[in-house]
Amino acid sequence: MICSSVGEEDLDRTSSNTADMYGFINSCMQSLVMERFGQETWDQLSSLPGVPDSFMTYTVYDDILTISLVQEASSLLGVSAEVLLKLFGEHFFAFCKNAGYDTMLRTLGGNLSEFIGNLDSLHSYLALSYQAMNAPSFRVEMMDDGKMHLHYYSDRKGLYHIVPGIIEAVARDFFDSEVTMTVLNQSEEDERTGKKEHVVFLVEQTKHIHHRGALLGAMRERCVSLAGGKRGWDLIRAVVPSEQGSLQCTFSPCYPNKLWVEEKAFCNAFPFHIVFDEHLQVRQTGVNIQKFLPGLHARDLTLDQYFTIIHPQVTFTIESIRKFINSQFVLKSNKDKHTTLKLRGQMMWMESLGCMLYLCSPKLRSLQELQDVGLHLADLAQHDVTRDLVLLNQQRLAEMELTNQLERKKEELRVLSRHLEVEKEKTETLLYAMLPRHIANQLKDGKSIEAGEFEVCTILFSDVVTFTDICAACEPIHIVHMLNSMYSKFDRLTSIHDIYKVETIGDAYMVVGGVPVPTVTHAHRVANFALGMRIAAREVTNPVTGTAIQIRVGLHTGPVLAGVVGEKMPRYCLFGDSVNTASRMESHGLPDHIHLSTSTYSALKDAGFTIQERGQIEVKGKGLMTTYFLLGNPSVSEERIMGTEVGGTCLYGEDLQLQSTTESDKEPDGRTDTVGTDTPPEPGRDPTPPFAWDISPPYKPNESCITSAGSENSRLCVLF
Repeated sequence: MICSSVGEEDLDRTSSNTADMYGFINSCMQSLVMERFGQETWDQLSSLPGVPDSFMTYTVYDDILTISLVQEASSLLGVSAEVLLKLFGEHFFAFCKNAGYDTMLRTLGGNLSEFIGNLDSLHSYLALSYQAMNAPSFRVEMMDDGKMHLHYYSDRKGLYHIVPGIIEAVARDFFDSEVTMTVLNQSEEDERTGKKEHVVFLVEQTKHIHHRGALLGAMRERCVSLAGGKRGWDLIRAVVPSEQGSLQCTFSPCYPNKLWVEEKAFCNAFPFHIVFDEHLQVRQTGVNIQKFLPGLHARDLTLDQYFTIIHPQVTFTIESIRKFINSQFVLKSNKDKHTTLKLRGQMMWMESLGCMLYLCSPKLRSLQELQDVGLHLADLAQHDVTRDLVLLNQQRLAEMELTNQLERKKEELRVLSRHLEVEKEKTETLLYAMLPRHIANQLKDGKSIEAGEFEVCTILFSDVVTFTDICAACEPIHIVHMLNSMYSKFDRLTSIHDIYKVETIGDAYMVVGGVPVPTVTHAHRVANFALGMRIAAREVTNPVTGTAIQIRVGLHTGPVLAGVVGEKMPRYCLFGDSVNTASRMESHGLPDHIHLSTSTYSALKDAGFTIQERGQIEVKGKGLMTTYFLLGNPSVSEERIMGTEVGGTCLYGEDLQLQSTTESDKEPDGRTDTVGTDTPPEPGRDPTPPFAWDISPPYKPNESCITSAGSENSRLCVLF
């Protein structure tokens, strides 16, 4: 919200103008916000619609963008636009110096009034390169008491508060003085055409006392050092630097009694000049003016019939021209529609003749414009710097175009880099879903992964009851939807209980606790996961009967060997008889039951779970085994098992603390480990991976499995 004397109405009128600003201005605003108010403030401003991440120096941006940045920054920072714009003015001066304009600015004038008076000339020079630049205009009126009136003209209303910030910074840095600026008048333009706002400042300048003292001290030291060798006037001349003052009489020019230049020589020496009287009638022109505008000497024709004043934007009268006589004048011919000749130069009033002398040269930016106008370098006087300026600016325009191309390429690379990071994150997400994170990172680094022995872990197998009959009775797509729904829910539970999903084959689902990151709570985690599986399965519909599906679950605890197999599509595999035993627990289980081996029962019996002994059963390839059914966990609610409880504590907090002291140094082979931590998901955070799908070939339980020596139909290697 804009407050103080800069209102929304002013800024709205500014936004409605067709003027544009180069990226240099917006880059300065970005630099100001980041340096004074921090990166976070700029991040908030850059989130506005239409604000790019970075500004290119030579690209033109609409004024609306700059005004929006001022409005939002003023509202966000809680300061008035007047304060913010003045701060911007101070920063803009420093920004220009750091951008390489320091020497150019220092040479504009020996004092503040000369500096301001030459700003229009600087803008005129910069306009050769920045063709779309619409700079403000300045005019200085010196008062008898040493004060000055600064006239500011601009097409942009409401931005005049930038001026005090710039002028005060210039006075401090270049002229070692302080200035105070007061607005005397603010009005619509009444003495010029084109510019919409005219603001008059009263400028009072005060020299620093410490500067005078430093100067006197330097002179005193210089006097002492030279006193032995010089006396009198020689000593004074040695002490007083020539650039600081002079003891000679005031300079008085000497004029000849008559002008020793003939008319023909003058018109040839200054081929582009015009002399016109107070009625704007042309009295004299240079030879090249006659060449391009042969009708300029016709009787009763005035200069304003052939030319329009482009800068300063004043009415074409002698009175207006004399008021702005210290400004550089730019005139454009309006007779020939095919070639437009622009002249720029100085107006000089000749009091005795009552005429105005306009010493000018063609205004050209490049060799192309020289050709478009129909001129050659030979048409310009040799003493005229225009030919040098055209050649130098031609080179500068080429450098600017190269810089602009580099900035565009840099921006394109930045965007591509950002897109690459997004795609990299997607790839890594997919990779981490296929392999354990620390193993995937080692593979990305080109390292080989050695197999590791795990002394103890808990393995779970599950399958869908009557899955073969379901496949025979419905369409394959219905099977796909059913399995995808079921596996999505199971995958979510693996993140909640922090266990590793090894693989799915058809309706078979396999997970392991304690691998690849060892944990003392591996059996508890897998048991709670099994209870969650049974609950989640009730939400999955059988496509044949329309009722909930039933699953069989089997658990076994024991040692395994784990490692990565393959190069083209590496898989993390588990080897060992424990895998086979876990599979037997699933295949010999009952519908909607969780079948436990003796080793798993031993790990869970004192952990608060409800377990029922099944007794001895004949297990294929194993003989008689005493097995158990896991019925539930009374100490934990279903919501906590399913991860839906709001504000619930971690299920494995105490075991996590124990693990941090006893297991943090273990590797997958049971020795040392520096990878991975047993960290539960954050409360209230949905640990579901960004994708949940698994479409595998049909698999029939209790049928052909991988065969190994010493056992029948054993699943010794499970690939993921």
